[in-house]
Amino acid sequence: MKALRVVVLAFVVSAVVVLPVAAQDAKLKGSQGPEATSSTFTSVFMSGAGIGAGIGAALTIVGAGYGFGKIGSAALESMARQPEVAGRVQTGMLIIAALLEGATFFSLIVCILLLGKANF
Repeated sequence: MKALRVVVLAFVVSAVVVLPVAAQDAKLKGSQGPEATSSTFTSVFMSGAGIGAGIGAALTIVGAGYGFGKIGSAALESMARQPEVAGRVQTGMLIIAALLEGATFFSLIVCILLLGKANF
């Protein structure tokens, strides 16, 4: 329940912070002067890609941290139970951690590319 409160609070704070930025008058590219405000646009759409990219990146980092923690704890527990196989366990742990790191980078790159598509 506490985690849900934190998530809701983070969402409310981000929504409150974004509102003043979204309320600014946009200017047409190449136009100058007071006549080049958002009222001269023929079509404007707001996209949630920026918010989606931020949430996706946050979930990726949290998931990667959880995965690295599980890998490390399981490896240390197995090394403590059988010290003679510590070398093989460490090698397997590093391979799995490298695969997890690759998946994390892929997800973050997708979030960055999605952020580049955000149009306000």
